[in-house]
Amino acid sequence: MSTWHALFYPLKAGSEETVKELFRTSGRPRFEVRNDDGDVVGRLLGTMAFVGKEMAVRVIEVEGPLPMVAGHMSRQPEVREFERQLEEHLSRPRDMVTPEGARQFFRDAALECVLARRHDQPLDAVAAH
Repeated sequence: MSTWHALFYPLKAGSEETVKELFRTSGRPRFEVRNDDGDVVGRLLGTMAFVGKEMAVRVIEVEGPLPMVAGHMSRQPEVREFERQLEEHLSRPRDMVTPEGARQFFRDAALECVLARRHDQPLDAVAAH
């Protein structure tokens, strides 16, 4: 079963077009999440990015435990480069260098999925989680 997660990025005024281009040209991380033994324990299923006035939101669909997926993402060179380039366009500084700072950013920026509906699910199905 997959889950959806999102991160909110507060942007500096006027940086929206640059941030759109950063999202569009960012590299693709490896989709399989592996544990220390090399076993597949999760998968990145999809990513969407939305940019509006002074804000951006990245939405991901994943399979597997979120802490393992997050660890996998943090080790991907494409994700690290995107986050580095995005830094100068954020309206609030963050610390992505230390593990504590990165954890704090993800706690502050995380958005909870409270509703996910699909056309092919029964009307009485609850699919938020």
